[in-house]
Amino acid sequence: MPSSVTVLLYSSDAGTRAQVRTGVGRRPATDIPPVSFIECATLPAVLLTLEASRIDACVLDGEATPAGGMGVCRQIKNEVFRCPPVLLLMGRPQDTWLATWSLADAVITLPPDPVEIAASLAALLRA
Repeated sequence: MPSSVTVLLYSSDAGTRAQVRTGVGRRPATDIPPVSFIECATLPAVLLTLEASRIDACVLDGEATPAGGMGVCRQIKNEVFRCPPVLLLMGRPQDTWLATWSLADAVITLPPDPVEIAASLAALLRA
């Protein structure tokens, strides 16, 4: 088991990034190593980070601007070799069909519930 896991956290909103970090905490579950976050606020930063770093999972904000997390998810799933699993944060439950289109591995709604985001991220990291 690795000594830590690295999660790419993409949102143009610093408040959303803080909610995710707080919700996940140091470890999303007792059987998961400590999490370190690499935060990105732009699509170019996401692409550069995925190219340059070992990323175990991504959390993408579907409401980010100007590049929404759903489009970012679809792009990286199609362009990044061995793309890490993606947890997508979406604004409305009615957008589930878009989350399916995006190829996300898991989806939760905003604002992120701490228990739900920790459990969802832990499940992706276990897979």
